Amino acid sequence: MKAQQGFTLIELMIVVAIIGILAAIALPSYQGYLLRASCENTKSVLAGAANVLERYRAQNNRYTDADGNAAPLGIYSAAPVDGASKHATVAVSAVTATSYTLTATGTGRLAGKGTLTLDSSGARGGSGALANAWGSCNGL
Repeated sequence: MKAQQGFTLIELMIVVAIIGILAAIALPSYQGYLLRASCENTKSVLAGAANVLERYRAQNNRYTDADGNAAPLGIYSAAPVDGASKHATVAVSAVTATSYTLTATGTGRLAGKGTLTLDSSGARGGSGALANAWGSCNGL
């Protein structure tokens, strides 16, 4: 008699079940990681946009141009600054010659999660699920 080679159906089903259990645990964890990474990246883009506005004020002694429009944010108008998949848009609101408010509104992964704000005095805020994100994005 020949020696049996290969795997039985039961052995293969056990392996498939183990892989399914691991995937069920890993996938939500990975999606949570992506959400927190998007939140952290959005905070850094807001800080970069604030630096652009502060540099503009240092050179022009105001946050607005002659027409009263905010200085252009350049690459900091969306998060992340590189790549095609954006998870937030950044806009300048309530801009005057001496103050501004930056607002990041979630899109993509952060859609419907709320907004993050940063103003010229350094005050940080937010709304929705992002209300406490300046401290930590772990609650998303």
